[in-house]
Amino acid sequence: MNLIVQGHDIPTPSLKQLAKLTGAAAIEAVSLTAFRLRAADAGQRAKVAAFCEENQLDYGWVPASRRIGDFGLLVMDMDSTLITIECIDEIADMQGLKPQVSAITEAAMRGEIDFAESLRRRVSLLEGLDQSALKRVYDERLQLSPGAETLLAAAHAAGVKTLLVSGGFTFFTERLQPRLGLDYTAANTLDVAAGKLTGRVLGDIVDAQGKADWLNRVRAELRLEKKQVIALGDGANDLKMMSEAGISIAFRAKPVVRAQASYALNQVGLDGVIPLLGENGCAG
Repeated sequence: MNLIVQGHDIPTPSLKQLAKLTGAAAIEAVSLTAFRLRAADAGQRAKVAAFCEENQLDYGWVPASRRIGDFGLLVMDMDSTLITIECIDEIADMQGLKPQVSAITEAAMRGEIDFAESLRRRVSLLEGLDQSALKRVYDERLQLSPGAETLLAAAHAAGVKTLLVSGGFTFFTERLQPRLGLDYTAANTLDVAAGKLTGRVLGDIVDAQGKADWLNRVRAELRLEKKQVIALGDGANDLKMMSEAGISIAFRAKPVVRAQASYALNQVGLDGVIPLLGENGCAG
């Protein structure tokens, strides 16, 4: 196994200490924020985890034989994963209701409220809001998470297809798709009448099971095996989707998600996914 260590300004003594702890054969720079400790002893997992948590470092154990070409599909959540905001919270801010909606969002992401129920409750509060508020959120507030474009460029270069699947809204996914060259998108559709939100969602809600179903639908279409799928998320409603992937990555995620994911990234951006996909998947 190789040990990938990531963080901003990693002190050399920390790398040397990890190398000594794991008996690594070599320390290699992968990028400005990532290092590979080659042939590290995976029997030291618990000690490595404790050291990295104490020193605010991201880490991941990666089979030496793994290559980015082993994968065929990258599935991503949108809100607070591919992008930095929760779109519905920012839409609610246009109504002066952000605190109320954010509280429901947080409870849903922690897994305390059923997602479909939470979405209906939140959307109902938006009734009467002018549709132009959605464009304002996209234009003025939506930002990609750090490293998003680097990750997508690496996926595209390796021939890995991309699916953006969101419990959020098609208004945003349909704009991000051409902008980022995404292969597939799926999300919820807000009902609009006379230019105003009705407070309802059209059709079946893309909830936790819906995300998992979309992953499996696209995986089957591409004739891929489970082990060829990477899934990326941050909230409890991503867990079913992540469990259907060969590799799951919790990005700045809730504790319940970090506990169940293959890897967790808390310090670096989405480009931190790349070194976890194998040596020729590294950004440097």
